[in-house]
Amino acid sequence: MTTELPKTFDPAEIEARWYAHWEENGLFRPERPDAQPYTIVNPPPNVTGSLHIGHALDNTLQDVMIRYERLRGKDALWVVGTDHAGIATQMVVERQLEQLQDKRTNYSREDFVAKVWQWKEESGGTITRQLRRLGCSMDWSREQFTMDEHFNTAVMKVFVDLYNDGLIYRDKRLVNWDVKLKTAISDLEVETHEVKGGFWHFRYPLADGVKTSEGKDYLVVATTRPETMLADMAVAVHPDDARYKSVVGKDILQPITGRRFKVIADEHADPELGSGCVKITPGHDFNDFEVGKRAGMKPGEMLNMLDAEGNVCQTADGLVPDEFVGLHRFRHDGSDGARELVVARMKELGFLIPHVTKDKDGNELEHDAEPRTIQTPFGDRGGVVVEPWLTDQWYVDAEKLAKAPIEAVRSGAIEIVPKSWEKTFFNWMENIQPWCVSRQLWWGHRIPAWYDEDGNVFVAMTEEEAQAKAGNRKLTRDEDVLDTWFSSALWPFATLGWPENTELLQRHYPNDLLISGFDILFFWDARMAMQGMKFMGQAPWHRLYLHGLVRAADGQKMSKSKGNVVDPLGLIDQYGADALRFFMCAMESQGRDIKMDDKRIEGYRNFATKLWNATRFCQANGIGASATIEAPAASHAVNRWIIGEVVETKDALDKAFADLRFDAAANTIYHFVWDRFCDWYLELIKGQIDEETKAVAGWVLDQILVMLHPFMPFITEELWSKQGNRGHYPLITAQWPQIDAGVDPDAKAEIDWLIALTSTLRAAKNELGIAPGAKLEAYVASPSPLGKRVIEANTAAIERLARLTPIHFSEAPAGAAMQVSAGEDAFLVPLEGVIDIAAEKARLEKALAASAKEAKSLEGRLSNANFVERAAPEAVEKARADHAHHVAEVARLEAALARLG
Repeated sequence: MTTELPKTFDPAEIEARWYAHWEENGLFRPERPDAQPYTIVNPPPNVTGSLHIGHALDNTLQDVMIRYERLRGKDALWVVGTDHAGIATQMVVERQLEQLQDKRTNYSREDFVAKVWQWKEESGGTITRQLRRLGCSMDWSREQFTMDEHFNTAVMKVFVDLYNDGLIYRDKRLVNWDVKLKTAISDLEVETHEVKGGFWHFRYPLADGVKTSEGKDYLVVATTRPETMLADMAVAVHPDDARYKSVVGKDILQPITGRRFKVIADEHADPELGSGCVKITPGHDFNDFEVGKRAGMKPGEMLNMLDAEGNVCQTADGLVPDEFVGLHRFRHDGSDGARELVVARMKELGFLIPHVTKDKDGNELEHDAEPRTIQTPFGDRGGVVVEPWLTDQWYVDAEKLAKAPIEAVRSGAIEIVPKSWEKTFFNWMENIQPWCVSRQLWWGHRIPAWYDEDGNVFVAMTEEEAQAKAGNRKLTRDEDVLDTWFSSALWPFATLGWPENTELLQRHYPNDLLISGFDILFFWDARMAMQGMKFMGQAPWHRLYLHGLVRAADGQKMSKSKGNVVDPLGLIDQYGADALRFFMCAMESQGRDIKMDDKRIEGYRNFATKLWNATRFCQANGIGASATIEAPAASHAVNRWIIGEVVETKDALDKAFADLRFDAAANTIYHFVWDRFCDWYLELIKGQIDEETKAVAGWVLDQILVMLHPFMPFITEELWSKQGNRGHYPLITAQWPQIDAGVDPDAKAEIDWLIALTSTLRAAKNELGIAPGAKLEAYVASPSPLGKRVIEANTAAIERLARLTPIHFSEAPAGAAMQVSAGEDAFLVPLEGVIDIAAEKARLEKALAASAKEAKSLEGRLSNANFVERAAPEAVEKARADHAHHVAEVARLEAALARLG
């Protein structure tokens, strides 16, 4: 029994109602203990987060796969949860305190952490509510959080076990240091901005009367960071640079500190860049750190000139003049800093080499520095320049842990899709650096390490265990917490109950698929592979799918500063979740970036409306839910044809899903629904809907709803419920089509011939300006057996759809006529009295000449390298699109003229 649909499709009301129904009835993970498991874990969004367009893409693709596999009868588990997001969450709570004229340091660590937990309970669920709006069918009954007690146990065990295996250690190395937040940060939390700066040149005097081969008693060094010379420990030259071979190994002096150090040979120095001499500050530059190590400097001996807030401190050798100590590293809060004072002192001492320019009259002008635009690292949260800072941190021996994942990808145990990402994966993993996992925060998993008064470290799961190892010595716990990527690396197995050997873990590890943005391939995906293979003995997932970025309509990367960020919730409000989801799938082409296009989203909203109206047509003609899963018996060619079309569509969808071709899958179901079902099948059966046709049409519509459901879950569930009383059998847990029927070649040939005739005739009428509803006569002198059979069996349909009547099996009378074809058959349609043939020819020839001229002009412009290389990308793209349009117009108009003879 059908329930009549409203005339208007209203996504908002449907979406809220159905999502609540699914979740309240446990339909996201129905009981299927004997079914084949299928598992996906979501990349856990920050608990502070809100749904952005990247989340919308990532989670849509996951939901499509989980709904597809659920329909195929599998025990489909989509693990959902959020990440505690150490820095982001601590900052949110600290900002709240600032608004109350309060601050974190007014509280004990325990009291502050309690405030963070309070914030999490009250405000930390924004993004999970938004994922529901998108239609994500996650197992909310098992929602995870990386700070949950069981997860904390897993994190502690991993740290302790890695430490006991010699894979975690404490070391002094350079890190990205955020001087505002006073913590190390990961590379992912560093953003590069262009900053107007300077390039200063200085003389460093050689000691003991030494001179270069050119007779100079100094070397020239250049830098964009003059303040770091307070901690210089060497000057490097290239080992093959003949100018400086005589001074390698000699002493050189830093003028301000008076520090005496060596001229060293290292390939880091580029003979072609500036003077070819590079000042080396290993405690404050990542490249210099490596140069220093190659020169035999131990990290513990490298000089540090800054404290945690970016202020100058005294170096270990005590050579920084007192006037610098306490100054900020560079101009700050309106005051000059160490940079400005260093430049001033070097200038006073005569060691600054000015940058000389000329004014319009040719007069020389001297400047302290050459202006430069410098790529400068900023912390994405603190918003200040990141400082490479030498400090003691905890590190994971990533090089050893990377070996197993490398082999897993090589052997095919992990399949990366698209395969083109393998090269990037191998390049990074084979050159991987130690992973800094400690952060100087209060919110997070506190490192399970305790120190005695002599600095000896005791790593254990609990303080009691550490104390047992230390005996009676007094212990102090490490203040640091772990990088959030450390805990999220355990997501595929810790969310399933590990370290307990739970039934869920046994059943759902390894996961089947991970869908991830390519931008976290190393930060998250590779680290999950490392930890999964270390602690579970096998890869965490069989397949890793890496999608691209969602970009603005003009192809630019979205950013708040550009004002081009798109809010997916606004798109859902405007067009509905189904339309946004379908857009994401249709545009996702194996890792290529997606350009936002509101018109396309609106088009998919129209697609949903078309299906809605098609269902209303079915209801109006007594077509309801199918009584059978199998295809009904069919004798009419049109019914046998549409059953075959369902078979082909289902097979194409299965192949696309198997290949993770979301675009192919979306376009397959789109064209079947819009073209084959709505535009042709429903038109072909009008006026002849007997009981067989009702049964077939109802069955086909059911198959459409099932096959479209992974992409558009809301409208399909609504239509499914309104087509029949099946509350006991909701669409979300229905059965994916299992069709015994095949493709009937005779029926396919017959209906395809009929469609071809109608399509070509409609196009010809359009080209010649003939009214679509005009009835025309046609002649086919020697019809093929197929053509004759179709014409004789479908006279009424041909008259109704193609507006051809009568059709004569004889030669056409002399005179102007247009020719159209279907299969092997050519039809002549007399035009005398239908149009003014001379005027129509003149119109077509004029339009043809205009399009041909424009196409040639655009072709010339596009073949000009200057235009293609120098014009704005959007201008080049528009020229290409215009050229393609006019080339197509030329072909169309030539065909139209040919029709007129």
